[in-house]
Amino acid sequence: MTTIVTEVELKDGAEREWDAIMAARMKEAKKRSGWVGGQLLASEEDHKKRVIVGTWKSRADWEEWHQDPLFEETRRQLDALVNGAERHGWYEVLLDVRKSRTAASSTRSRA
Repeated sequence: MTTIVTEVELKDGAEREWDAIMAARMKEAKKRSGWVGGQLLASEEDHKKRVIVGTWKSRADWEEWHQDPLFEETRRQLDALVNGAERHGWYEVLLDVRKSRTAASSTRSRA
């Protein structure tokens, strides 16, 4: 599994609209092959900062989602509501632990 963490800074007053568009996008991503899960985070210190955490089975699954016309449309909508470029980083999931017993898993062992 792989996780992408994306940070954005919203324009003044854009929080509610951006959050709604992103929630709809994540609802659609949930239907995609390879989607594992995601979170939308709001900073406690800066009300304009958002962090998106998306976990996919593979980076190829994420890239395929980015070719979808729905993704492209929401990209245009979201871009109009942010200041500057988004920042993101990729992370290999070494361990995924959740309360549900069926969701807890180790994805890779280290020697």
